[in-house]
Amino acid sequence: MRNLGKTGMIINRLGMGGIPIQRVDQQTVNDMIDELIAQDINFIDTARGYTVSEEMLGEALRNKRDKFFLATKSMSRDYESMKKDVEISLNNLQTDTIDLYQFHNIKEGELEKILGEDGAYKALLEAKEQGKVKHIGITSHSVEVISKAVDMDCFETIQFPLNFIENQANDIFDKAHQKGIGTIAMKPLAGGALDDATLAIKYLMSIDALDVAIPGMDSIDQIRENINATKNFELTDEDKKNIEETKNILGSKFCRRCGYCMPCTVGIDIPSNFLLEGYYTRYNLKDWATTRYRSQNIKPTDCIDCGVCETRCPYELPIRDMLKNVADVLEEK
Repeated sequence: MRNLGKTGMIINRLGMGGIPIQRVDQQTVNDMIDELIAQDINFIDTARGYTVSEEMLGEALRNKRDKFFLATKSMSRDYESMKKDVEISLNNLQTDTIDLYQFHNIKEGELEKILGEDGAYKALLEAKEQGKVKHIGITSHSVEVISKAVDMDCFETIQFPLNFIENQANDIFDKAHQKGIGTIAMKPLAGGALDDATLAIKYLMSIDALDVAIPGMDSIDQIRENINATKNFELTDEDKKNIEETKNILGSKFCRRCGYCMPCTVGIDIPSNFLLEGYYTRYNLKDWATTRYRSQNIKPTDCIDCGVCETRCPYELPIRDMLKNVADVLEEK
């Protein structure tokens, strides 16, 4: 168990990510909640954008709400939208209070907007004063954004991708931990790219600056496998060898979402498209990923093959070929 920063939330270092439960039925979610209780897992993270995830969790947590710390998040950036989203989340989760409400996927330039006079931060401060929200956090896929957030002292927790492929924010997690800001690792299995869940969880548990990892789970078997990995997290020589081999295999075609490839010449959101392809192929969230892909004004099919993005990528990824693969997977046939 670990205090999540200075929030006073004493949580298991393994939490549950709520995105995959969109693809299972309500009874499965009910059974998973019972298993989480049996395994002393008491932190659940979901989001307004995860379609029915909040609603399913709210139903499953009836009469069991006191067993968990609940975190959710919103893409709202202005005051009125965030105010509405808080009420929707409270209703969906069937609760009077949300333990941690987070700004979802803040990008470059958006910090100033949410902290402005009519920004969403004001709405969360009001919700906190009213007892509807206990703590305020931020999530991002941008190293620059999360680094600024740690320096601002506005947020009680940070959430960022962290796994043995994506470790570009290690120093930021260290700094946040030293300052008493709660640290949450999203994408602990690199969006499903890491096949060995036990090794992935062991790696994260060995990082002292990390308070909690939240792998997405949609079955009791996954819960049991992941919790077992936390019981002995000292990495063996064999573990370290397997990590290096996996890094070498995935490294040539795995986007760390560092954002150095941006801005695209024609405006394609390159990292987000790779993320959507991962949700489609590895998370099996086909409808969810396809809907978001199609909502974009500029898609990978608009690529003019200029190659500027590849000159900026520190990992020398074949971005143009990878974008073509995204289009092959997600475009309407």
